[in-house]
Amino acid sequence: MEKKIGIIIVDDHAIFREGLKSVLSQQKRINVLSELGSGKDLLRDLGKSKPDIVLIDILMPEMDGVVTTEKALEMYPSIKFIALSSYTDHAYYYMMIKAGVQGFVSKKTGLSELLDAIYAVNDGRNYFPQDTLHKLLYKISHSEKNSFNISTEISLTKRESEILYLICKGFTNNEIAKKLCISPKTVDNHRTNLLSKTSTKNSAHLVAFAMKNYLVDI
Repeated sequence: MEKKIGIIIVDDHAIFREGLKSVLSQQKRINVLSELGSGKDLLRDLGKSKPDIVLIDILMPEMDGVVTTEKALEMYPSIKFIALSSYTDHAYYYMMIKAGVQGFVSKKTGLSELLDAIYAVNDGRNYFPQDTLHKLLYKISHSEKNSFNISTEISLTKRESEILYLICKGFTNNEIAKKLCISPKTVDNHRTNLLSKTSTKNSAHLVAFAMKNYLVDI
């Protein structure tokens, strides 16, 4: 029997989180462990509940989704986070990517997209709607150069630079492997090295960091 995906919902609006719990509890592959009203409640609950995925609101009083995600991942780095938001300010999205979330879902979306995000993130993939990611990257790449601290300490090999460029263009590991005539495993190793060198937490954070620091020219 397939193990159910343990989920915690964190949102300061009781009606929203209770409604979301009701809908998700009807899914055979999902087990809603708890629904909490604050980031502080989550940090207290994590050791007991041990979820696979946390669905977390970005803007909450006392402790917002960014700080909560950072603190939670320091304590339990294996937990995956999906950000929930009704806002379109891409500055929040970048901060959440930097904090370590592996997916975004708009509160205006339907159940099918939310489930797609949950299953993708549970399988170890990222889930970022392309229109959201493109707008975020466009904003970063077209911001004034002086508004960012440009990294001068990161040294990439020629191969790493090639792979980073293709990652930023949206190619998958398999597509990059075919394009460069190397194995997907080699691509994955280079991707891991790039994450380490840039101190980024996932592919979306890597892409945003690369564009913000002018490591690539798309």
